[in-house]
Amino acid sequence: MARCAFIGLGVMGYPMAGHLAKNGHQVTVYNRTTAKAEKWAADHGGAFGATPAEAAKGAEFVFCCVGNDDDLRAVTYGDDGMLAGMAAGTVLVDHTTASAAVAREIAAKAAEKGIAFIDGPVSGGQAGAENGVLTVMCGGGEGYFAGAEPVIQAYARAVTLLGPVGSGQLCKMVNQICIAGLLQGLSEGLDFGMRAGLDVKQVLDVISKGAAQSWQMENRGKTMVDDQFEFGFAVDWMRKDLGICFAEAESNGAELPVTRLVDSYYKDVQDMGGARWDTSSLIRRLRRE
Repeated sequence: MARCAFIGLGVMGYPMAGHLAKNGHQVTVYNRTTAKAEKWAADHGGAFGATPAEAAKGAEFVFCCVGNDDDLRAVTYGDDGMLAGMAAGTVLVDHTTASAAVAREIAAKAAEKGIAFIDGPVSGGQAGAENGVLTVMCGGGEGYFAGAEPVIQAYARAVTLLGPVGSGQLCKMVNQICIAGLLQGLSEGLDFGMRAGLDVKQVLDVISKGAAQSWQMENRGKTMVDDQFEFGFAVDWMRKDLGICFAEAESNGAELPVTRLVDSYYKDVQDMGGARWDTSSLIRRLRRE
């Protein structure tokens, strides 16, 4: 069992850290809101630190899951940051969905202290975190990944090394690009079916057994028909992620015409008051008439 720290106890980090503790690892947590860290420690029998550095001190593996590039830098650098509390030979695993550029930046800073860095964004949402079945896409060195993988498996069903640092973040960008297109197509299909007078839930049962099947259809199709969106992965978060994709596309030359169009539709959903609705709320935009 490993000595671990977990930095960031949001809707993803809180249960992920909990799975580490349930699997017998020794876990110390940090959260910007101390009351949440105290609650986690009470719930799971672990400890909490007053700063990221304090939480990371003595840990073999430090895990992090925060909001964006700037949040990640804030908990990594400085006298109170994770790197200040970590020793040479330890491993920092970042689960934030961030840019590949910040992953490479932090990896270089960590290497100066003899610390390994793995970027490991996740897919599976809040339910995946709570059930311990996340998909983790990693970038980093093979040797350090081999050591971290068994620990990560406490909250994952699939953990894959895709290449050097930054590869995990690039894979997550592919994931988000695909989801954006899938959800728009699903929204249009369901709206079309309802307007055509079909029993759309029956339609979902039929087409989910064929080539149109997807995770989004299986897990979001019926709630989309029922106009339920007060759960899941928020539109605000999706637009943040797609912004990362567009920035990367500017440097690698990829064209993302459909993704850019769907992003503009998500802006419409935000303007409708749906900033915190689940990403499947794209269908609400089609019902405005």
